[in-house]
Amino acid sequence: MTTGRDALDRKLIALLQMNARMPTADIARRLGVARSTVHERIARLERTGAIAGYTAVLARPETGSTVRALVMLAVEQQQMRETIRRLATFPEIRTCLTIAGEFDIFLVVEAPQLEDLDEALDEIAVVPGVRRSQSSIVLASKFDRSPATMPPGVPVAG
Repeated sequence: MTTGRDALDRKLIALLQMNARMPTADIARRLGVARSTVHERIARLERTGAIAGYTAVLARPETGSTVRALVMLAVEQQQMRETIRRLATFPEIRTCLTIAGEFDIFLVVEAPQLEDLDEALDEIAVVPGVRRSQSSIVLASKFDRSPATMPPGVPVAG
């Protein structure tokens, strides 16, 4: 099934993922197109549902030091939907993926301090439906290709 998106749409979406509040003029300049083209493309992407909404990306604490854990959960299959619904209420959970294998859910959990992370991990472990959890504390991030981590001014590859 084709999405009907071309390379320009994909670049536009990548820029919006980095900063949904980027001025249209800046987007147009970075993409090398007219502002009207950007407006039309955004309107079409919203109308067709390719862009379902916009969100706030919270700034990291001024110290830049957050702690992160990678968490795997084994979940009672009959309670999967309800467990995921409850996990969605944790602001510390940045990513929730369902996976195949020994575990059912993979989480990226982030908090300002180790004590906060510890508390969140304890609360996650007792969510109804969670049979078992395994956590690993992240020591360092060597690189991250997600759009939100790219510095401003970096052109979108074409």
